[in-house]
Amino acid sequence: MALKVFITGGTGYIGGSVLATVATIHSEYDITVMLRKIPAEFASHYPNIKVVQGDYDSADILSSAAAQADVVVHMGNSDHLPALQAILDGLVHSRQSRSPPFLIHLSGSAILNPKVWSDVDDLSTVSTLPDSAPHRPAEKLLLDTVRDHGGNINIAIVCPPDIYGPGKGLAKTWSATVPMFVAEAKKLEDGRVFYHEEGTNTKSWVHIDDLMTLYLKLVEAAANRGEGAEWGAKGYYFASTQEVDQLTLATALGSVLRKHAVIDNPEPLQVSLEQLDSMLENVPIPHISRYLFACNSRSRPDRAKKLFGYEPKAPGLLESLEADVLAEIKKAKGGQ
Repeated sequence: MALKVFITGGTGYIGGSVLATVATIHSEYDITVMLRKIPAEFASHYPNIKVVQGDYDSADILSSAAAQADVVVHMGNSDHLPALQAILDGLVHSRQSRSPPFLIHLSGSAILNPKVWSDVDDLSTVSTLPDSAPHRPAEKLLLDTVRDHGGNINIAIVCPPDIYGPGKGLAKTWSATVPMFVAEAKKLEDGRVFYHEEGTNTKSWVHIDDLMTLYLKLVEAAANRGEGAEWGAKGYYFASTQEVDQLTLATALGSVLRKHAVIDNPEPLQVSLEQLDSMLENVPIPHISRYLFACNSRSRPDRAKKLFGYEPKAPGLLESLEADVLAEIKKAKGGQ
């Protein structure tokens, strides 16, 4: 019998890439995807994939689809607690099969201090962060489920850092991180890339293709009854492949933007905290500009390296930066 996979967020940057990757490599899987809006070309591109139409408030749809799946890959707004609870209810309480199902949940690695965090050595600390930490309420719900129902469900939490590179889906195909940096740079003093204080704050990054390698390994492990991966209390996976500090990124971005006549002065400008806080005012996340442009967020994917030999294969961030910028320029001009 074919493995039944249920995917949420299938038109997003990460979710669309996961859908494309799994459907392409494993056409034998029985895949269902929940979509809020169905792209016009979806049926022709994915003729064998079932669609249930709904959103993250569609608790009954989520629970029902999860109950029928062997593997759920939950993405999109994965901090939406009612949606996550509905999926867990379907997997744990409504499922007919005796075989414990698998949930692969998208989280994030926004841990804001200079330490390089390991998903193996620092797992006990990461698993007990305060409720105010980014993504913590959803992760806490998952860990509580592992504690209470660990014998009836296998859970993996995937925590990517900032992501770059072209996605593989049919709708959103670019990360928001580089475009937001470009947009704010264009607003400063006739166009200037920028940094805060010394610009030494450092963040981890991963190319979308490398992240898909990790997702594919986890889905394939789930198809093999979980063998080869770790789940539950140890099922926590960072996905970073490199680190770049803000000043280095700003310098490289300035050169690319000047080359393509987006800005005149490529030299990075030092900005104050007040200037940072005035950026990205339309993004409803507190202090998002501080996180994106002035914070440390560093992680090390020790678990994926140990289990899967996870190593970067895709081009690095600085090598890919021009392509990301050109995509944003094309989008700003009305292209796709």
